Amino acid sequence: MTTARKFPVFATTFAVVYAVAYVFALENNYAIFTYHPVLNEFALFVEEPKTGPAMYWYGWMVTAGIAAFAAGAIACIVPENLTKRLWSGWSWAVPIVVMLFVGYLLRDFFIPKAVPQAPAEQPRSEVE
Repeated sequence: MTTARKFPVFATTFAVVYAVAYVFALENNYAIFTYHPVLNEFALFVEEPKTGPAMYWYGWMVTAGIAAFAAGAIACIVPENLTKRLWSGWSWAVPIVVMLFVGYLLRDFFIPKAVPQAPAEQPRSEVE
């Protein structure tokens, strides 16, 4: 497979696998590192917050990037007759579905839950 043919295969595979791996890392909290912005520290893998919040987002992105790069590299060494079947539309179709899924996962941040209210007391009649 020539270099000109390898790049579209790599890019399509990378886009599809990155989107799926990101959701997997997000759901299972598989961050390759944790960033503590208040302390300006990085820690390997997932760590509890120290002083202030811990940021896992960067770690999720790197985790997904490593998985996508590995899958793209493997796709480049697959025989060309198998990669011809790879539809380039997957590189936009899968990320759109993943964005909708992530929106669904984060729905509680955007749609406030109704706060249950106590039932209103009935006024007492003067006859009792």
